[in-house]
Amino acid sequence: MRIIAGQFRAMPLVPPPGDATRPITDRAKQSLFDALQDCFAVEGGGVVLDCFSGTGSMGLECLSRGARRALFVERDRGALKGLKENIKALGVEDRAEILPVDAYALAAGGAPLAPASGTDIKLTVAFVDPPYSHTETGHLRHKVDELLRRLAQNAMVDGGIISFRHPTRVTVDAAALGVKVIRELRYGEMAITWLTKA
Repeated sequence: MRIIAGQFRAMPLVPPPGDATRPITDRAKQSLFDALQDCFAVEGGGVVLDCFSGTGSMGLECLSRGARRALFVERDRGALKGLKENIKALGVEDRAEILPVDAYALAAGGAPLAPASGTDIKLTVAFVDPPYSHTETGHLRHKVDELLRRLAQNAMVDGGIISFRHPTRVTVDAAALGVKVIRELRYGEMAITWLTKA
């Protein structure tokens, strides 16, 4: 794992422990960020959310490419250790904030997006990368959908993008979520769907 481009280009990252997470391939990451690059050209660089962040690959890539601030949501202890190591190695402690909570607490209102700052923020990009098993039907899929819905309604700047990673066999009911699909990227059995508030 490494940073693809920007200020910290080619710097290695501590990978997630074991097989608890699915790091995105360099090829898919390059393609995704090439398409997202304009998001970080906004005045001030924007704020990003890396939800189910693992050791922080997506949020740290954003900081490398000019994002002003990144919020990382992760509760697995092993992943948190790697995330803290990566943030320290890049020297971005002043631009990174870790929320060691269940990501679904954001949808339930149980955790503020920026507890340290004490202020409401709006996100330019939100990466939502739940375990693939959570994206299937049932109770966990309902929680994923509610997280996507709440982020779109309450947390994004106008035109902000939610980047939802899921298996290609999983569909997104945009109308039910109150969002619109603006782009779909596919890499083998992995899909990344971009959503914005309808």
